[in-house]
Amino acid sequence: MDRYLPWLVLKDVPGIGNHLYKRLMKKFGSPEKIFNAHENDLKEIKGVSLKAVKGIKNLKSSYKAEKELKTIQNSGFKIVSMNDSAYPSLLKEIPDPPPILTYLGTLDNSSPCISIVGSRKATRYGLDTTFKLSYDLCLSEFQIVSGMAMGIDTAAHKGAIAAKGKTIAVLGSGLARIYPRSNRKLFEDIACNGAVISEFGINAAPDARNFPIRNRIISGISTGTIVVEAAARSGSLITARLAAEQCREVFAVPGSINSFSSTGTHALLKQGAKLVENKMDVIEELHHMVHIETEHQKIQQGEKSMPGGLEHDKYQKAIFDILEPYPLHIDIIIEKSGLDSGGISAALLDLEIKGIIKQSPGKLFYIIDRSTTPTLKG
Repeated sequence: MDRYLPWLVLKDVPGIGNHLYKRLMKKFGSPEKIFNAHENDLKEIKGVSLKAVKGIKNLKSSYKAEKELKTIQNSGFKIVSMNDSAYPSLLKEIPDPPPILTYLGTLDNSSPCISIVGSRKATRYGLDTTFKLSYDLCLSEFQIVSGMAMGIDTAAHKGAIAAKGKTIAVLGSGLARIYPRSNRKLFEDIACNGAVISEFGINAAPDARNFPIRNRIISGISTGTIVVEAAARSGSLITARLAAEQCREVFAVPGSINSFSSTGTHALLKQGAKLVENKMDVIEELHHMVHIETEHQKIQQGEKSMPGGLEHDKYQKAIFDILEPYPLHIDIIIEKSGLDSGGISAALLDLEIKGIIKQSPGKLFYIIDRSTTPTLKG
């Protein structure tokens, strides 16, 4: 666990937020290399202030970071950094991912996540709909993500647990400050059926300002966000907006036109959110997420030969190796491939024509279920 100390120390450097932390990591690869970097190299990073450079060069250790690490160890919680394989893969793609997360339970990247959020003061209709939707989606191998608040969040977690599925709670407080307190038992149940995670200090209080911040993780960790009952002004709508900004799908469950709890969800539907009546509405939109990762892993592990021309075309092979069982933006594909944009764009078009991949609005690409794709010919 001591290997996480430099991560905590770097987080304490004045002037380094999550955006800059990600840019520094992209350039140098690890906190240790950042601390050892030359000042001129640090100054080349976009957004680095002179104050931040001095902080990096002068702050080699931190009593606050050491105390935090010791508290985490003594509490039995775990840490995961963005360099670890257990770190939620989709979360790495947002502009400002938390460099480290503390968590209790087990993080699992083998199944796609979908978030379900909504009103704390939910109606019986909202609670029942959420529970069933969560239950059914878990049976289709989705992990359910929510914020462990009262109301819709609680129903979402409980539906997943009832289905013996996986669920993730993202807290707006530290792990040692369970909020709401009445959900302590749910906290423990979630940890046994998934994970409770937080980017805040272990003893951080559930301050109101923390919840909009944590909402970007709820949306960022997920392939899409479903809103069930939300007033015209609510945190759930913030999560939906963040999901859209992160190029993720936004879903909304319709309610009564006479219900105050439905004004926010109906506004989302008017703005283009996908209407959800049952799990099939979600699966039809995210059909490429279901039962596809196993096939992708088989090919990566050499259990299945690479289809036809992909063996001989470096652009198509690069794309095939990069694409995940969720949509990726073309800029990310180009960046990860290390190849020129023209060649990647041409290869994407060719693969799309051949029926191997599909494009979603916003230049997002994903592999179609191979059980329905034709054999590639060189």
